Amino acid sequence: MEISEVLYKSFKQLADFFIGLVGTVVLAFPASLIIFIIYKAKGYKGSIFFTQYRVGLNGKKFKIIKFRSMVENAEEILLANKELHQKYIDNSYKLPPNEDPRLTIIGNFIRKTSIDEFPQFINVLRGEMSFIGPRPILDKELEEYSQEEQELLLSVKPGITGMWQVSGRSEVYYPERCEMELYYPRNQSFKLDVKIFLLTIKQVLLGKGAH
Repeated sequence: MEISEVLYKSFKQLADFFIGLVGTVVLAFPASLIIFIIYKAKGYKGSIFFTQYRVGLNGKKFKIIKFRSMVENAEEILLANKELHQKYIDNSYKLPPNEDPRLTIIGNFIRKTSIDEFPQFINVLRGEMSFIGPRPILDKELEEYSQEEQELLLSVKPGITGMWQVSGRSEVYYPERCEMELYYPRNQSFKLDVKIFLLTIKQVLLGKGAH
């Protein structure tokens, strides 16, 4: 391993710890309080958080943390409607907000503004994710990749933001999404991280592609 590569990985690890800590304290905790108050005022039951097992570095599973943008029985609602469920699969595991019966009253807003992603700073602080990397995916989504591509994808930590998020996000479908996700582990560098970071700020401010 070259010295430049060692320095880059050390810097990224340190940056992730700092970003994870600041993001947790400054963004995740205050947002948790506000969303808790809104959900309780609206009578929503259950936790304000949504957790789900995703595939991380070297195939290790971890629980991703997000603010719950859907009702508690969202999975049952989706599976009960076969036509809607098929559309969800065909649409790269997404549904347009105006057709998604699972969203809470503020669900679309916190998705569009990326507020639902704030708890993932906790995942970064835990060392399960990086701030920048491929999106953490479900087991079933790995089927979209070849064996060789899976190994490449899982050779780096998944990220809160990455090439897919700054290139259209929910408007980008498989297999184009696969190519975007694989671009990062193939071209990982400090320069690329800075580019993605700046594009992430732009995407969040414009609210493009998030639903």
